Amino acid sequence: MSEQLTRRSFLKGVAGVVGAAAVSSIAGCAAKETPATSAAAESTTAAATTAAETTAAAGNGTYIPGTYTGTADGIHSTITVTMTFDEEKVTDVVLDVSGETPGYGQDAGDALREALLAAQSTDIDGVSGSTITSQAVIVAAGKCFAQAKGEAVVDVITVDKGSEDDWLGAEPNIDDASVAETWDTDILIVGAGNGGMCAAAYAAKNGLKFRVIEQNPVVQDTRHWYGAVDSSEAKKAGVTINRKKLLSEISRYASGKCDQRVVSTWINESAAMHDFVAGILESDPYNYTCVFTAGDEARWPESEDSTDFMFPEQEHTYHGSEIPRNEVFQQYIEGLGYSVDFNTSLVKLEKDGNGRVTGIIAQKSSGEFIRINAAKGVLLACGGYPGNPYMMEALDPLGTSVTTACSFSPSDQGMGIRAAMWAGASLDKEAAPMLFDRGLVAPGVDGGYVESPSSFGGKAFPGTVKQYNPGTQPFLKVNRKGLRFANESSPYNDISYASGNQPGRVYAQIHDANYMEDIKRFHTIGCSAMARNVPGMMEGQIAQYVEEGLIFQADTLEELADKLGFDADAKANFLATVERYNELYDKQSDDDFGKMAPRLSAIRQAPFYGCWLGASLLTTEQGIAINENTQALDEERNPIEGLYVTGDMSGSFFANNYPCLMPGIACGRTLTFAIKAVKQMGGLE
Repeated sequence: MSEQLTRRSFLKGVAGVVGAAAVSSIAGCAAKETPATSAAAESTTAAATTAAETTAAAGNGTYIPGTYTGTADGIHSTITVTMTFDEEKVTDVVLDVSGETPGYGQDAGDALREALLAAQSTDIDGVSGSTITSQAVIVAAGKCFAQAKGEAVVDVITVDKGSEDDWLGAEPNIDDASVAETWDTDILIVGAGNGGMCAAAYAAKNGLKFRVIEQNPVVQDTRHWYGAVDSSEAKKAGVTINRKKLLSEISRYASGKCDQRVVSTWINESAAMHDFVAGILESDPYNYTCVFTAGDEARWPESEDSTDFMFPEQEHTYHGSEIPRNEVFQQYIEGLGYSVDFNTSLVKLEKDGNGRVTGIIAQKSSGEFIRINAAKGVLLACGGYPGNPYMMEALDPLGTSVTTACSFSPSDQGMGIRAAMWAGASLDKEAAPMLFDRGLVAPGVDGGYVESPSSFGGKAFPGTVKQYNPGTQPFLKVNRKGLRFANESSPYNDISYASGNQPGRVYAQIHDANYMEDIKRFHTIGCSAMARNVPGMMEGQIAQYVEEGLIFQADTLEELADKLGFDADAKANFLATVERYNELYDKQSDDDFGKMAPRLSAIRQAPFYGCWLGASLLTTEQGIAINENTQALDEERNPIEGLYVTGDMSGSFFANNYPCLMPGIACGRTLTFAIKAVKQMGGLE
């Protein structure tokens, strides 16, 4: 049953138990991964902290028993603190820092919780390396203390965040009395990430009336690689792609489960997308240069026994940009008189009697509800669901089971998908995770979730390294029994899926001191090429992770086997596997698994290196079914008028997994469809 949400006040001096559920951060797009923020933001947070401490610290005065909630802006997300009081003390503290950076803000949650309980006030020290998150927790806790002392008026809000038994949950009912204000616009863009900011920039360029909302306090992380077909850069280089083959390969990779008309929209319109993006980035005051890669640099090595996984590639990136593209777009729209409404989350879509989407109900981080009417349509660009364990375990049990680390945006919790489904939209039936074979972990760690009380849903992946880029290199890989189990020369996700049939769903990667010579011969492409193209990158990572106990260096293979945790039969198997692998290298023929000869390597020169790997989950691509005009479709495959979708929450393009065939296909699709949706809503085509 849907729950009626009403605005209720807690008044000073009222006795009794008052329950306050956490205000959810439930919409938006990919969070920025860089653990930094502006000096202005830090100053604002510090000032708020001082005010909260003045109000809430000091003394053991009598509290009004109950449970109270406070929120504050962290570095990436709205942080929620829920505190329970009896008459004299704090008895429990619950923190929701799941939208903060894994390995930094998220990991600080337990320490901050214990500090608040021990201090019984906000007079606590922050956690080193998580300053902004710590300050936000102190601010939010200060609000709880103020409420418990009867010094504050607070809205009591409950929003269904889903559960293990029901990840979709119930659509909220929000009565008109709960809506504090109404905004009117023509086009509403939900999410200020790659899709949302591109859509906003295109709408601004064309003078359209629109608004952008984002649940977090900043625009979200930029994915600088994007795929485009036959762009102006390609034409300057004299390079073309066989569009028929490209369409066929993407469809084949998805086992035919995509909509080829939707894929064709990207193929046919991505060149125009590139021209639009370049028109802003390459003009004053930015003057960025597009790095275009094609030809031999963007192809796998030639070999008589090569496996044709890839078609000829083209890469576009502005990776050397001083200001990320999404921030450039923010500056661009602000220069034209528009802005982003931050700290504003999607709660539900609204429809008229004919089933047309007319707008949304949103919620400010302060708890206030807003009705936003969108006369010409709503574009959802809210990201996938990698940060939602309820959805991951239910919708992608295989991808979940082989994942050991993550580089996803923690606020990507599938709210856009859930809201669209509540409005009648259809979700793709096949999971499509974006898995990179780079989930570095310690020996003995299995793939899959571990308990993490401070994370959304109480679960997180165990790895502390987001992506160990050299994990993609096709070195020898063995399971916990010391046995080789697959061809290591493959698209990123293949070895991770193969590990799903191995003990612990992880594997060890082995190489010797000649690793840089091997990597140059391997000539991997896409982002894995950084291992050979970025001077000192691999050497630096090896040194760092050897010190951290995640990579092992040894003078003998026997010693390496011991450090990796092989013993008894597994150690004997490991040594025999290395010997066999050296034989195959000498023959220049992989008679066991068919790996092409240029991707074989000898393991003879000390020191020897080994580490344990699983998948690193970047995002999910299973989304809402759309047509070639980016309109959301219902279960009967009819378009839902007024509702458009782009980005990782849009479907009909990928299935099974992400096709590592051309760098940036997903982001290129996102940007192209963002423009397409604005054209549709704005009457521009």
